[in-house]
Amino acid sequence: MKNIEYKTNLEKYKKVILDLNLDTDYFEFNFEALKDWSLFYTFEEIEKWYKDTIDKQEMTIKEIPLDQCKNWNVDGNTIHHNSGEFFSILGLRVSTNIRECEGGWDQPIVKQTGWDGGILGILRKRFDGVPHYLIEAKSEPGNTNIVQLSPTLAATFSNIKKAHEGNTPNYLNFFEEDEKYKVHYKKWLAEDGGRLYNKRNLNMIVEVDEDQKVDIVNENFRWMSLHQIKKCCMQDAWVGQCLRSIIAHV
Repeated sequence: MKNIEYKTNLEKYKKVILDLNLDTDYFEFNFEALKDWSLFYTFEEIEKWYKDTIDKQEMTIKEIPLDQCKNWNVDGNTIHHNSGEFFSILGLRVSTNIRECEGGWDQPIVKQTGWDGGILGILRKRFDGVPHYLIEAKSEPGNTNIVQLSPTLAATFSNIKKAHEGNTPNYLNFFEEDEKYKVHYKKWLAEDGGRLYNKRNLNMIVEVDEDQKVDIVNENFRWMSLHQIKKCCMQDAWVGQCLRSIIAHV
């Protein structure tokens, strides 16, 4: 059975790592990526699920004038949300002689309220000893294909505070209460400084116990192997930057 094979080969791999006196901090993550150990889906089934999610998604996007955006205030200096949350857009004047634009340039830039953007978190859980990761096929208005593969949780602190007057993000409790679980990775990472002003997100991988019940809230979530996630990264525009940001470190 695949779970027996996983455990047996993992011990062999660990012995090789130890014999070579190599760093063992992430050895299991490295081992997982070498083969598809999923107990649930083949890669072909993951591909079909992703494409089916694109076909059935109900988000439509229409460009409108900025001054028609509901709950957003456009004035001479900034664009900002009426709640004071989420982000604002302001102008910058950049002076430099070390870039391709000699002397500098002017540009608008997105400034996150409170600077810290939010939490990007992947939930890890073993099934019969084999690690799996809870991944969402998530719709966002700026995504290629609208749907991209995303972490278990990708929420700004404004969303977490429900400034949108909507629902609490799915699976938030596992990352807010991470002291209850095994935290493999927890670091603040900066975002693209060409578009986002001093923004950073808290990137996390949190593992729950094997007997911990984790409900699948809707069909947009799947338990995937690390090998499957990395194989998805090889496809054109399947994987969003939030998921890539975390996976790059394991």
